[in-house]
Amino acid sequence: MTTTEDVYADLLGHPETVAFEPTRQAGLARLDDFASRTSAHYTASRNYDLGPTERSTVSALSPWIRHRLITEEEVLAHTLARHSPNAAMKFIQEVFWRGYFKGWMQQHPSVWTGYQSGLRTAQNGLERNVHHNTDYQSAIGGRTGITCFDHWCHELKETGYLHNHARMWFASIWIFTLRLPWELGAHFFLTHLIDGDPASNTLSWRWVGGLHTKGKTYLARPSNIAKYTRGTFEPIGQLAQTAEPLIENDIHPFVPFVPSQSPIQKDFLFLITEEDCQPETFISGTPKDVVGLVSPREADQSAKSATFKKGAVADAVLRLGGQENATVTNDWTSTVITAAEQAGTSQVLTAFAPVGPSATKLANLQNVLAQEGITLHQQQRPYDTITWPHATKGFFKLKKMIPSILSDLGVSDAQTF
Repeated sequence: MTTTEDVYADLLGHPETVAFEPTRQAGLARLDDFASRTSAHYTASRNYDLGPTERSTVSALSPWIRHRLITEEEVLAHTLARHSPNAAMKFIQEVFWRGYFKGWMQQHPSVWTGYQSGLRTAQNGLERNVHHNTDYQSAIGGRTGITCFDHWCHELKETGYLHNHARMWFASIWIFTLRLPWELGAHFFLTHLIDGDPASNTLSWRWVGGLHTKGKTYLARPSNIAKYTRGTFEPIGQLAQTAEPLIENDIHPFVPFVPSQSPIQKDFLFLITEEDCQPETFISGTPKDVVGLVSPREADQSAKSATFKKGAVADAVLRLGGQENATVTNDWTSTVITAAEQAGTSQVLTAFAPVGPSATKLANLQNVLAQEGITLHQQQRPYDTITWPHATKGFFKLKKMIPSILSDLGVSDAQTF
């Protein structure tokens, strides 16, 4: 009997399936392949999810952009070299959504801690309620009986990727039809997505549930699913027909964004993390050595996600002339201390890590290194320092500033809009 897992194993070898190789070279090749379709084709087809063997409707660049093997600025420049700003505006806006989410959560950091707290509460609830846990296990096992949802569940686990529209449908069904805590669903995505980003993932789930834009929810409808899968799925009678907004008691205060810039010209140890695997494009100076650090695969990280992260960091380290293999360890502290001693420096430089697991690790590392007389510096990309200050409310505020931001980045002249 052929199982869904067997089907996806076959699909991974299909010639039209996007190969998510964790190297800059592969990311550039995908960017070049998609660049010609970033105008009218993308605008008309981007909402269609035609499955893993047909990704021409979207860029599928997110795994490389997430770890900055290729950067948002690079994608924008490549696009505008082929199309006018107006022709490619829908794609350009989608690129800026990532910056919006990062900037917004950076300025509302309690959203991340609140999500983590809610996740722990939800996980503890599974241990106390056997029926609730059964529903959850059916959901993450793709055994709900809702064909489209189960299909996307297996696709996510087998490929590490989902079309953005499918992510929205999946989250809506999870929250409003299956009635499961949104934090568990967000965690399931972060576990398996090779492009899983703490800000984009957390805020997208909150948006679907009515928490990000208060009271505004996203309801998955059979007719919409049928239209944008071209009839592959039409879950009539299987989905919730209403979507009452989720509520929370927490008030997430606004924390003004302050750029983090600690330039060093020489004699520093370069630290590469999964947050930025192309730091050489904005950090000057010649490092005495380069060290890559990634966390080993744990219970909350799938093999595909862990492999892509490790490969991305290793690719960056090799390009910069560092060690042959990125160090895979939870003990970032002793690794960095030893590397700094061997390099004969007390200065460590890394790309800025926005709110999320990497930022927490670096904050802890910074405190311990300080006790050893070692200073950890973080430097931020101009793209972030220019974009994030506009991510204080809804996306529309940032959207209005896109021409100005592109001009400030030197990517496009604001007068061309």
